Amino acid sequence: MPTTRKIRLGAFLPGGGQHVAAWRHPESPPDGATSFDLHLKLAQEAERGLFDAYFLADNLSIAFGGGIEGGNAKVAGFEPVTLFSALAPLTKNLGFIATASTTYEEPYNTARKFASLDLISGGRAGWNVVTTATEAAAHNFNLDQQHPHAFRYKRAAEHVEVVKKLWDSFEDDAFLRDKVTGRFFDPDKVHPADHKGEHFKVRGPLNVSRSAQGHPVIVQAGQSDDGRGLAAATAEVIFTAHQKLDTAQEFYRDIKARARGFGRNPDHILVMPGVSPFIGRAEAEAREKYDRLTSLILEEDGIALIKGLTGGTLDLTGVDLDGPLPPVEPTEGMKSRQALIRQIADENGFTIRQLYQHVASARGHFTVVGTPTQIVDILEDWFQNEGADGFNILPPWLPTGLTDFVDLVVPELQRRGLFRTAYEGRTLRENLGLPFPENRWAVERRAAHAAE
Repeated sequence: MPTTRKIRLGAFLPGGGQHVAAWRHPESPPDGATSFDLHLKLAQEAERGLFDAYFLADNLSIAFGGGIEGGNAKVAGFEPVTLFSALAPLTKNLGFIATASTTYEEPYNTARKFASLDLISGGRAGWNVVTTATEAAAHNFNLDQQHPHAFRYKRAAEHVEVVKKLWDSFEDDAFLRDKVTGRFFDPDKVHPADHKGEHFKVRGPLNVSRSAQGHPVIVQAGQSDDGRGLAAATAEVIFTAHQKLDTAQEFYRDIKARARGFGRNPDHILVMPGVSPFIGRAEAEAREKYDRLTSLILEEDGIALIKGLTGGTLDLTGVDLDGPLPPVEPTEGMKSRQALIRQIADENGFTIRQLYQHVASARGHFTVVGTPTQIVDILEDWFQNEGADGFNILPPWLPTGLTDFVDLVVPELQRRGLFRTAYEGRTLRENLGLPFPENRWAVERRAAHAAE
């Protein structure tokens, strides 16, 4: 009998909070971004709610003001893989998806640190593949200006290819560790990458073995045409941003079709839009929570947020914030997000002030305000109608926003049979329902034996 399809849930939990004014909320610790105790509490709370994974973005430069999630609260924070290596032994089932840049990291370093996290966590690691898009980051890595969008994605595709080769350096049964014979490993089951490409030359093999889930789950978040191509070819989970079901459906169907074109099973690519929920037992309570946090936005943070989301070049000095968003020339930054912010402004007829208030919680992801029943109605509609395989939940402020979801929304999802009541497995792959990635060399050996 086929297994009933379930919603998958990621928890996007920057310690400083998601909303640009989150740190100012009375219930939020102002030092949350650099508080290990808070991150541990968040991980344990997400695990109590049976989330698949704890997800963290990363920034390779400082964005002062409201340019990133959490605003000034995220000026300083932890490097995600380091943080997750400390949290993993203190949890049992929760996955850990960390962001790392293909633009400024070498494949060997990326492969090594994520393979290490995968071993430390017992097979619960995921790599969120990103291309880094800011001039500020470029200035921290020997560049005067950032690489063009197309270049970043070509490099990213090859970067992922090399990392996957390195993750297959050791076959799953390569280590014998036989004290009697003295054979520690089988040299026939250790393989160099021998990669020579346009951007990278990597000999290998990697000096970290495979984990209980084979290798980390590969996650991607791009929405441009280049981003979609990379995701359909390489990703197993896709983090995407949509305001409406119809655009979510277009993205979902396009990704699944592209995956088929690459010879992949579309069921093995999970599309998970971001959702930022303000939850109340009554609708008025939810609205009060939204209005309270909105009232804490500093004008300068709102302006910085809009500047960051529109490419980093917009100058609003002397511009009426209660007037429309002026035209902005696209940059080499996050092209899809720039287009989305313009779409939100135009479709809603927002002023600049209304726009930054609207995107302050989720920066273009879907913000919902309502009761658990109302929120689950929306999630179920998207899930059942080719809009999503699951959702990345972006609580507006922490830790209360996460606790609200665990205590109020998760039970309603479970009541409708849409979400698990217990973890299905111990690895991130098992809980996501993703297949074990067979080692390419083992597959080749098996095929050779079958042909004999």
